[in-house]
Amino acid sequence: MIEVREAVRLTGMVLKAVPSGEMDKRLVILTKERGKITAFARGARRPGSMLMACGRPFAFGQFTLYEGRDAYSLQSAEISNYFDELSMDVEGTCYGSYFLEFTDYYTRENMDGTAMLKLLYQSVRALLKPAVPNELVRRVYELKAMAINGEYTEKPPREVSDSANYAWEFVVLSPIEHLYTFALTDAVSQEFGRCVEINKKRFIDREFHSLDILKAMTGRRPL
Repeated sequence: MIEVREAVRLTGMVLKAVPSGEMDKRLVILTKERGKITAFARGARRPGSMLMACGRPFAFGQFTLYEGRDAYSLQSAEISNYFDELSMDVEGTCYGSYFLEFTDYYTRENMDGTAMLKLLYQSVRALLKPAVPNELVRRVYELKAMAINGEYTEKPPREVSDSANYAWEFVVLSPIEHLYTFALTDAVSQEFGRCVEINKKRFIDREFHSLDILKAMTGRRPL
């Protein structure tokens, strides 16, 4: 007897897309409902395939999939945002790629991915806003991601100015939708960034390849 599987419809964003075989792609998707999943897009590398456009990093929308024993099979997708504007900004793309890698580090299968997905989406959107410096977006994203996962200190890990202390508390406590609604002077932004970096070194035990590319691209040295 042939087992008929029901399709599931999940909201998510593609974190990774790598070739698989001659014509397929293996996707890593962060979903709201089931956390991080692996899905194969059959024939996605074939010219004219309906799955070609949705099988790329940053694609956000509704994915219809069949669940297998070890992975999902992508049937179709309705993408509401490809973040095409990001592809025209090399530095912004580097920051966004780092966010994808950082998100991949923190997320797991069969966990509620709502908060991390929302943070990722809002942070990539913030990269498209000229009024918010990319480096501030990065530090806000890092701290909020660590706070969501319970790896942070309630106060900055060193003595800082009142402004930097307020920024820290604002990021930790504010709803994700309100994160990118403040500005800092260059001096306070550097102060805030150093504290986030200390927090990262305390709680995160790995290096990120995309961060090395970002540092080479922007010419910024580690704090």
